[in-house]
Amino acid sequence: MLSRIAESLFWIGRYIERSDGTARILDVHLQLLLEDPWIDEDTACRSLLAVMGAPAPADVETVRREHVLEHLAVNRTTASSIAYSLTSARENARRAREIVSTELWECLNTTRARMPRRLQTEKAHEFFQWVRERAALAVGIADSSTSRDESWQFFTLGRSIERADMTARLLATRSLTQASGPSWTTILRSCGAYEPYLRTYRGMPSARNAAEFLLLDRLFPRSIIFSISQAEQCMSAIDPVADRVGHSNAVLRALGRIRNDLEYRPIGEILGELPEHMDQVQQVTREASDAIRQRFFPTQAERTWIGEVS
Repeated sequence: MLSRIAESLFWIGRYIERSDGTARILDVHLQLLLEDPWIDEDTACRSLLAVMGAPAPADVETVRREHVLEHLAVNRTTASSIAYSLTSARENARRAREIVSTELWECLNTTRARMPRRLQTEKAHEFFQWVRERAALAVGIADSSTSRDESWQFFTLGRSIERADMTARLLATRSLTQASGPSWTTILRSCGAYEPYLRTYRGMPSARNAAEFLLLDRLFPRSIIFSISQAEQCMSAIDPVADRVGHSNAVLRALGRIRNDLEYRPIGEILGELPEHMDQVQQVTREASDAIRQRFFPTQAERTWIGEVS
């Protein structure tokens, strides 16, 4: 497969997943700001922007939810925004037009065309729901129209790495506003994990069990361990020779290191330092992405959360 095509498929998967994950995180925290009048809005918004890798607006003294919506939802120049992700997914699909199915191209093209340039706070929940539905539609189309060859592996590899990163960011936001942060029930619901959690633990969510589920459950597709394991499987399928010679693959080494750290470290210890451990997960996803770039896309510039160019 051409390096250009593989890179585009990898980033289509990442950008679709990024738009979905960003919508879920924003939905949780903007709803929290509406429901809890005691939260310091400026501190909460600045902390959320920091977790999402976006700088706070320099021209405002107090950052409010309207600024967060502008920066992380509809701003087309902020690399961590929903609008940027959907636009970039469409542009990468254009670059790989000879591989991408007509249905997926039309889905991404229509989604980008319907992306609003302004968003009112009272309509934010509807917008986030729309983003999640469009992301699910795009993934469903790709799932049903892509042969399970290298094109599928690169697409799924990108999605898996991004999903691990976005779940880590969502868990990191649990500590943003300390006692006033989103409940574990809210976080589980935002991931679509509430019912699967109840079937697994058969009881109301506790901090230990909910964190353990989203970190370590091997059957739930949005857990960090599931995403990392899926990325490892895709990497082994793409580069089986490197896998056979004892993890000479830098991507597998990075992913395996964080997987072992999460699996063998006591969950209580992880909970006690949750932001730090989630920062480590994000660092590993960056290392893995950089290793993939060097191994398969050597002629392209490095992609980062801030300032990346499609």
